[in-house]
Amino acid sequence: QVQVKVSGGGSVQAGGSLRLSCVVSRNLFSMECMGWFRQAPGKERERVARIYTSNRGAYYADSVKGRFTISKDNGENTVSLQMKSLKPEDTAIYYCAATSSRSCSDWEFPYWGQGTQVTVSS
Repeated sequence: QVQVKVSGGGSVQAGGSLRLSCVVSRNLFSMECMGWFRQAPGKERERVARIYTSNRGAYYADSVKGRFTISKDNGENTVSLQMKSLKPEDTAIYYCAATSSRSCSDWEFPYWGQGTQVTVSS
């Protein structure tokens, strides 16, 4: 069983920055892809960003493109989400997820970490 542990989050004013980190219990190379999602109150879960553990690039939702950066540290089995120029509409619970199968492009992730709250005040 793959375990995913999320850290980071918190409260910040609009325009500020936060960094989320996600550690997986297996070697990151054994994962095909890692992804970040978020869910705001009363809204459906939203895709935020994903990254292949091999050097095959990353994908960002239009709503965060240019402000968020997903990165990986294979040595630490960690994927991070650097969030800059935060907006109140970025307020949500953020989740990290992992997959070891070729389901990345379909955003299908079987392994999920606990959520972490990000609150951006205006």
